[in-house]
Amino acid sequence: MTREPMNGHHADHSDHRTRLDKRLWASAILNATITLAELVGGLLSGSLALLSDAAHNLSDVVAVVLVLWSRRMGRRPPTLRHTYGLKRVEVLAALINAATLVAVTVLIAREAILHLLHPAPVARGIMLVVASVAFLANVGSVLLLHDHEHGDVNVRAAFLHMLQDSIASLAVVLAALLAATAVGPYVDAVAALLVALLVLRSALSLGWQTLSTILEGAPADVNIMEIAERVGERFAPAKLHHIHVWEIGPRQRLLTAHLLLGAEIGGCEIEALLVRLKAFLTEQWAIDHATIEPEITCCSDSGLLGQWPGPGGTQP
Repeated sequence: MTREPMNGHHADHSDHRTRLDKRLWASAILNATITLAELVGGLLSGSLALLSDAAHNLSDVVAVVLVLWSRRMGRRPPTLRHTYGLKRVEVLAALINAATLVAVTVLIAREAILHLLHPAPVARGIMLVVASVAFLANVGSVLLLHDHEHGDVNVRAAFLHMLQDSIASLAVVLAALLAATAVGPYVDAVAALLVALLVLRSALSLGWQTLSTILEGAPADVNIMEIAERVGERFAPAKLHHIHVWEIGPRQRLLTAHLLLGAEIGGCEIEALLVRLKAFLTEQWAIDHATIEPEITCCSDSGLLGQWPGPGGTQP
């Protein structure tokens, strides 16, 4: 009786995954086209802002391709060697993406400073046409990913790239409009620096998020003390302790904990309690993989956070 809803759920998930993959491919192709147009336009017009935006868009193409590759790797089933599958590949891809963005930022900022020190005129017509087309294309990429950017660090990173690309392209359009004025060459370099700052902000945010996941930090929206308090209120007299919460990859949160039952109860009652508790964790904190050890009397490690035994035992 429960098989049909489950199959329907998997079918919906598969359809969503296929739609997202198609949109990611469309975004990659669109951004590759923008990159080529801005590269040619930047060389012909002498605009650093266009060339810097081309470098930014190239990093976006790499980012989207990494997302697609990592998503494919992340779908591989668990094995005896990798019992959680390869979801962590998606996190590593996001970290590579962040490092690439930092490199792009350094290159853009260096060239922008040189152009501020030695301004050169730019060809306004070519710059304006190419920048306008790039702006519209970037807005199109944002719309492609807008409904899919929640819950996946890689897709959200790609979405933020496209959103910032749109802002950067708008800055280049404004620089093109002012190119014929006396301050035109300076505005071009300032627009390039603005792009660099947007790239750097994105890189630092993404890098911090991915490093936290790799270091098995608790997700930003999960408070372990809150989990213990709310579980204690909802399932009293049972209490959680020795709690660990971390992420394997996007949308894959795990928890391990000890559950002090507070009274002697039968095996079937313990099982029923654990089912309700796991459903509560999934509903409130999106923790869909919980391993909980029930206890009648509290173990020697009664703290909120567990500690390693033996040498280095002060480490949780």
